[in-house]
Amino acid sequence: MAGGGGGAKADEPAPHPPKDQLPNVSYCITSPPPWPEAILLGFQHYIVMLGTTVIIPTALVPQMGGGNEEKAKVIQTLLFVAGLNTLLQSFFGTRLPAVIGGSYTFVAPTISIILSGRWSDPDPVQKFKKTMRAIQGAMIIASTLQIVLGFSGLWRNIVRFLSPLSAVPLVGLAGFGLYEFGFPGVVRCVEIGLPQLIFLVIISQYLSHFIHSGKNIFDRFAVLISVAIIWIYAHLLTVGGAYNHAAPKTQTSCRTDRAGLVDSAPWIRVPYPFQWGPPSFDAGEAFAMMMAAFVTLIESTGGFIAVSRYASATHMPPSILSRGIGWQGIGILLSGVFGTVNGSSVSIENAGLLALTRVGSRRVVQISAGFMIFFSILGKFGAIFASIPAPIVAALYCLFFAYVGSGGLSFLQFCNLNSFRTKFILGFSFFLGLSVPQYFNEYEAINGYGPVHTSARWFNNMVNVPFSSEPFVAGILAYFLDTTLPKKDGSIRKDRGKHWWDKFQSFKTDARSEEFYSLPFNLNKHFPSV
Repeated sequence: MAGGGGGAKADEPAPHPPKDQLPNVSYCITSPPPWPEAILLGFQHYIVMLGTTVIIPTALVPQMGGGNEEKAKVIQTLLFVAGLNTLLQSFFGTRLPAVIGGSYTFVAPTISIILSGRWSDPDPVQKFKKTMRAIQGAMIIASTLQIVLGFSGLWRNIVRFLSPLSAVPLVGLAGFGLYEFGFPGVVRCVEIGLPQLIFLVIISQYLSHFIHSGKNIFDRFAVLISVAIIWIYAHLLTVGGAYNHAAPKTQTSCRTDRAGLVDSAPWIRVPYPFQWGPPSFDAGEAFAMMMAAFVTLIESTGGFIAVSRYASATHMPPSILSRGIGWQGIGILLSGVFGTVNGSSVSIENAGLLALTRVGSRRVVQISAGFMIFFSILGKFGAIFASIPAPIVAALYCLFFAYVGSGGLSFLQFCNLNSFRTKFILGFSFFLGLSVPQYFNEYEAINGYGPVHTSARWFNNMVNVPFSSEPFVAGILAYFLDTTLPKKDGSIRKDRGKHWWDKFQSFKTDARSEEFYSLPFNLNKHFPSV
C-alpha cells in the first residue's frame, strides 16, 4: 500500500518482543558465580579499572610539582578510595554491580587550580602538597551537591520524568561519547595496541564458538588472557631493545618499564584522611568543581542505567537512583578527604565488562573492590599491574565503551521508531550531543582555552566543562525535549516507552525491585524506599 500504512499480514515476521530484563545473562545481580570464578572475574574488573586510575594522576601529578613517589602515592590513594566507594555503592547505594572510580570530567577544573599560580613554591614537593590541599577543599565542597540532591529526594523527582526515549541519548553517549579515549590511544603504540584489540575480539567473540570447553573460559576471561599475552609481548619488545632509540613519546607509550611506579611505590602504605595536610578553600574553585560534580551526576545516571541493564536487573525506581547519587556524593567527599586529585563516578569501562562477560553479579564487583583496597596497601604489587602500557588499556576501552553505547540503543525497543516526534528527539539530541562538545574541545585544542574565556578561570570552567561532555549535552537536551514537546494524545506516552517504566515508578509496585535493590541487614525497615 502507498505510504506504508498497510496493516501487518498474518504470515509477516513478528518483531522481537521488548524485555524489561536483559535475557541470556549467565549470572544476574543476585546470583553469584562459584567462588574461584568470582575471584578471577573480580580481579578482571580490578585490571580494567586501573586504566583511568593510573592515567589521570600520571597526567596531573607532574604538573602539580610531584615526582614518581608522589604519583605512586596518589594512585594508591585513588585505588583505595575507589575500593571503599564501590563497596559503599554496592551495599548501601543503588546496590548495582557498579565500580566507582575516577572521572575525566574533574580534570579541567583541577588543571585550573594547578595553573592558578597561587601555589608556586621553590620546593616542588611543597608546591604539590599546597596544590593538592586546594583540590581537596574544592572537592569537599563540590560533594555537597550530589549529597543534597541524592539524599533529599530532589533527584528522584527529576528522574521520574525520564523515559526510555530520553535515556537512549544519555546512556548511548555515556559510552560512545568517550571515543577519544579509544582508538586514538591505541595508535600511540600501534604495534601493541592494535594486536591487543584484535586478540580481545578474537578471543571473546570467535574462540568460544570454535573451541567448546563448556566453561565459557574465552568469552568470560578474554581480558585476562589477551592482556597477559600482549603484556608479555610488549615486555619482550622492551627488553629486546626495540625502543632504545625511539622518540621519548613513543618510549613512554610503548615500554613496560617507563611508568616509574614499581621503584617509587612503598611496600606497604595505608592511605589516610588529610595525608597531604589540611585542605584550603576558595569559593571560585569550589563553584567550578561543583559544576563538574553536576556533570558527573548526569553521566553517572546514564552509567547506572547501563549497569542495571547488563546486570539483568529491572529498571531502577527513581528513589533507588537518587539514593545511589547521594552515596556517590559521599564518594566525592571521601576523594576530597583522602586527596585523590580526582572525583568519583560510575566506571563506564567496568559497565562494559559486565556485558562482555555476561556476569552482572554484585558479589564479583565487591570482590574487585577487595582487590583495589588490597593492592592499594601493598604498593609494590599494585604498581606492577598499574604499569600496563596505556595502549593496551585503550584497546579494552574500544570494546567496553561500545558495549555501554549499544546498551543505550537497546532502550529503543520500548519506543515507537515510526513516530516523527521520536525521530526528532533522538536525531537532534544525538547530533548536538556530538557536535557541541566537538566544537568546545576543538576550540580548546587550537587556542589553549575554551570558547568562554574570561579572567575568572572558575567561571570559564562552569560553562566550558558541561558543554564539553557528550552525555551531558545529549541527556539534558533529550530530557528537555521529551518532557516539553506537546503531547497531543495518549499514544505519545507509548511512543516514548513510558508505559514500560510505569511499574518501576515506585519501589513497591514491582516485586523484583525489592529483590534487586533492597538494603542489606534489614535496613529497609529503618530507611524505606518509596
